[in-house]
Amino acid sequence: MTEDSSESTESINQDAPSAHSPSEPSDEQKKEISKWVAEGIGLSDIQKKINKDFGVVMTYIDVRFLVDDLNLTLVDEEEEVPVKDKDGGTDPQNPSVDAPLEGVGGVTVELDKVNPPGAMASGSVVFSDGQSKKWTLDQYGRLGLTGGDDQYKPSDEDVAEFQKQLDTALRGRGF
Repeated sequence: MTEDSSESTESINQDAPSAHSPSEPSDEQKKEISKWVAEGIGLSDIQKKINKDFGVVMTYIDVRFLVDDLNLTLVDEEEEVPVKDKDGGTDPQNPSVDAPLEGVGGVTVELDKVNPPGAMASGSVVFSDGQSKKWTLDQYGRLGLTGGDDQYKPSDEDVAEFQKQLDTALRGRGF
């Protein structure tokens, strides 16, 4: 390539309008995003609205970081606050976050208040046949069961109930 052709390529690139949209919303757009968060709109919907309304393409994680940078708190509409009765206890129809969750299949899941190193969450589970295990959820979302009888394998129904209760318990903790 000669010097003349490289100069003409550079001038074309400088003169051409930008083919991509801005990578971050303006201050005015950030105020609108704050309103969306306050309305309880989820991150994936906010991501879509930023692209559609503002023409700014952002990844899900970039939207998450933006919400954090703006010091906004996401509203989880599914989360219920435990109802206190007149004695200060919780309503049995709406247990507290730390109370063991017992499902219809006889599976009971508990969350630890303090997690071991490397675990995002941990706790114990008692399956319908009385067998118990300790569980951990690592930072990659991998679930591990330890303790109890090494040869024990819970039934498919117990595993499904365990997963359902674990999901409910973790959502109560903000995961």
